[in-house]
Amino acid sequence: MPNVSPSGPPMAASPLTVAVLEIDDYVGGLGWDQPARLFALVDTARLRTQEPTLADRLGLSEDASAAPLTPIEQDELPAGSPLDEFLGTIAWPDSVVGCALSVERLMLPPSAEASVPEGMSEKQLAKWVAKHPERQEVRMTVAVLRDGARESALRLREKDSPTEVLTGSDLVPGLAEALAATFAE
Repeated sequence: MPNVSPSGPPMAASPLTVAVLEIDDYVGGLGWDQPARLFALVDTARLRTQEPTLADRLGLSEDASAAPLTPIEQDELPAGSPLDEFLGTIAWPDSVVGCALSVERLMLPPSAEASVPEGMSEKQLAKWVAKHPERQEVRMTVAVLRDGARESALRLREKDSPTEVLTGSDLVPGLAEALAATFAE
């Protein structure tokens, strides 16, 4: 059975995977060269019960087959602020069951790791990667729940299609850890 729904994005087994793919599809529709985007994940049924007006504005129906998690995009991240520092300032209300971040980065294939020069600063390394002939642009969407569940979606710019999105719980462990820390008390 193919892992693609008739409407486009791959079908998913867990609610968190569904949410990550929904966010990836949304951000993908905005095109590339986008700023990082932060999302709160809320329980859809609870949102419909506690905030019916907001649920109506978001187009959330009473349909029992609706996605269990609803991503709600947050305000734009502050420009010029390092992502890790910004994430360290976040505290979520109890109504938020998880969060997700979509961010674009350059990456190198594992075969290029041996050629990385030693002793470079982060800024120098970023410039070196940006000029590397094997660099690839990737959009990473990472989500975590308060209970520790994690999911990621990776989309390469050169394979920009909903059917070419790689998903997995441990694809971007550092970013998942940083997002999980936003729920630490």
